[in-house]
Amino acid sequence: MNNLVLAYLGDAIYELYIREHLIGKGLCKVKELQREATKYVSAVAQASILERLIADNFLSENEIDIVKRGRNAHSHQSKSTDIITYKKATGFETLLGHLYLNDRERLDEVMLEVLK
Repeated sequence: MNNLVLAYLGDAIYELYIREHLIGKGLCKVKELQREATKYVSAVAQASILERLIADNFLSENEIDIVKRGRNAHSHQSKSTDIITYKKATGFETLLGHLYLNDRERLDEVMLEVLK
């Protein structure tokens, strides 16, 4: 499957996990939910999370390869962040899309680590 399609799917999956997490924490006002969600779903936050997962050796070599393929996919530059941060975030989303389609158990493990 096209890496940008995986990133597109991964973005939606990630957003769902984050929303469920925040609602599970008892947040119930939409403005509050939105403010807290942006701490997780921005390209800067996603790039930072990816860097932590890699630094902690949490991702397998295969998962890092998937991230690299997503990171290197030709995409449009975001107006809100630099290209390197945007590409890292795209790589992270690609991994999540891949795991959603191929290994939901591992996706849950990754998201538990992300939400620590």
